[in-house]
Amino acid sequence: MAYATDIFTPGITLGERFNTLRQAIAEKRAQNRAYRTTFDELDRLSDRELADLGIARSNIRGIAYEASQAAR
Repeated sequence: MAYATDIFTPGITLGERFNTLRQAIAEKRAQNRAYRTTFDELDRLSDRELADLGIARSNIRGIAYEASQAAR
């Protein structure tokens, strides 16, 4: 005698995958926007203003990157 078993394992639907992708893109755009905003604002400051803040011009990229990671 033969038996047939149909096991349904609920998985991720195409709609759920699309929503996950959409959320990942939105998060990446928010990070990029935070990076760009921080970088542009610090880059506009003069060397004297940066020195008053205790920031070297060479540190601007790193600070902007940290700000973008905090935007998560």
